[in-house]
Amino acid sequence: MKVSPNSTALHQNRNPNVGELGEKLVAEWLKNKGWTILHHRWRCPWGEIDVIALKMRHEEWGGVSGEREAGSGGNSPLLRQLDPIIAFVEIKTRSRKNWDEDGRLAVTPRKQAKIRQTAELFLADYPDAATVNCRFDVAIVNCQRLSPNLRGAVTSYVIQSTPVELGKPVQVAGYQLILQDYIDSAFE
Repeated sequence: MKVSPNSTALHQNRNPNVGELGEKLVAEWLKNKGWTILHHRWRCPWGEIDVIALKMRHEEWGGVSGEREAGSGGNSPLLRQLDPIIAFVEIKTRSRKNWDEDGRLAVTPRKQAKIRQTAELFLADYPDAATVNCRFDVAIVNCQRLSPNLRGAVTSYVIQSTPVELGKPVQVAGYQLILQDYIDSAFE
């Protein structure tokens, strides 16, 4: 797995944008979970959405004994494709001992309204997506600067951990990142 920030400023500046590093970490985690990343940092006059992702949902509905899934040699459950879903993901990257409960308090009702308005403009720009079920998720990423001894050894801007897992530390660009929590349908 390779995730490299698309911002050239990251390579020009010795202090990477930790918010963008957290967003890339979450995007990689979503890809590992079967999501397709449609946009990263989608902007419009109302604001920005950190990540917009699409997933084709499937449901097992179990085969009756003797029924077989096409192409399988056994009695595996059948899959039924459900409607796709789009997730508008707000990502909060925070260091320890922060004031806002790792970013949870920063997703205020006002911020939620702004994200909803931005999502509405996205759907207006992409009418085919307007018929897809949508939800608003929040991801919480913990970020700690590595000690000077380790920092020099971890200068790559590429996330090397395979795969990104909830609660598992990843070292990138002199930081340790941990996807602490992913909240599906955090608000409506």
